[in-house]
Formats: sequence, C-alpha cells, structure tokens
Amino acid sequence: MKGIIFTEFITIVESKFGLDVSQQMLDDANDSGVYTAVGSYDHRQLIKLIMSLSHITNVPPSQLQQTYGRLAFPALLQSLPILDIKTDNTFSFIEKVERHIHLEVKKLYPDATPPKFIFSNKTQSTMTMDYHSARCMGYVCMGLLEGCADYFNQSLTITMQPMNTAQSHVRFSLTLTGD
Repeated sequence: MKGIIFTEFITIVESKFGLDVSQQMLDDANDSGVYTAVGSYDHRQLIKLIMSLSHITNVPPSQLQQTYGRLAFPALLQSLPILDIKTDNTFSFIEKVERHIHLEVKKLYPDATPPKFIFSNKTQSTMTMDYHSARCMGYVCMGLLEGCADYFNQSLTITMQPMNTAQSHVRFSLTLTGD
C-alpha cells in the first residue's frame, strides 16, 4: 500500500483527535509513524493503527475507516498521476479511477495493487459498483465515494453489501439524490 495512505491517516488522526492520541495510537501499535508518501508498506500495519485508534477513542473501526476515506479524498485526488481529470460528476470520476487512474498508478508503481471496480446497472442517477480488494477496506472505499460526491457537490446515498465474509468483495449501490 502506498505511503500516502499512511501519511494522510496520521495527519487526519492528529487533526481530529490531537497529537497525544496520535502518539498513543502509534505507541500502542508499536509503530514508528515514519512513512514516506511514495514508499510501499504492508496494509496490515494500517489496520493495526485503525484498531489501536478504535481502542483509544471507542469509535468503531468501520466508522474510523469511512471517516478517513471521506477526509482523505482531496489529498489523494491531488496526488493522482493524472491531474487532467476532465469530469464534472461523481459517477464519471469513479469510472475514470478504474479505467485510467488505476492503470497509471500501476505504470508508475509496478508493485502497486489497487482495488478493482466493476460497474453495472448504471443510469444518470444510479450505479452499482463491485469493489474487489485483498485488503478488505470497503469502509475506506465508502468514505472515498462520499468524499468524491462532496468534491463534486453532489448528494449521494450509498448502500454497502459485503458479498463474502472477508469483505474482499463489496457491492455498493449508489444513488444521486440531488445536484
């Protein structure tokens, strides 16, 4: 997993919970907190940090992941290898992530393993998206979808249905509810 995921997570924890909680999270997870945005790290370490933060704050891990995804979206957008997105809506952007951005990420970082999105049942206001990832971070994906809708000033209702017990396959039903 690319380091920007970790650096953004720690930055968000510091801003939302404070430096003391961030340091306690790192200490409890036995983590130095030293990450570079372009480095590659084991995703299990992020899970360890999330679990530690959940224990400290009594906020469920799923809620922490979802909030993280939503708040991290703008920074992750700025880090994309293709800044010329040329889209003005959530659905179009999500499709471009799968069809163009994930491919570019793999070219720049051959060791990267981005999630796979499969789209179906798309209309002007609805879309079904299947998320496939060995990292099983569907709640982060849900937060990123919310952050994307925020970025495009669109209201989005999302339902999330795990398709297996590991949650490596999650189905999202997306409905635009306003402009």
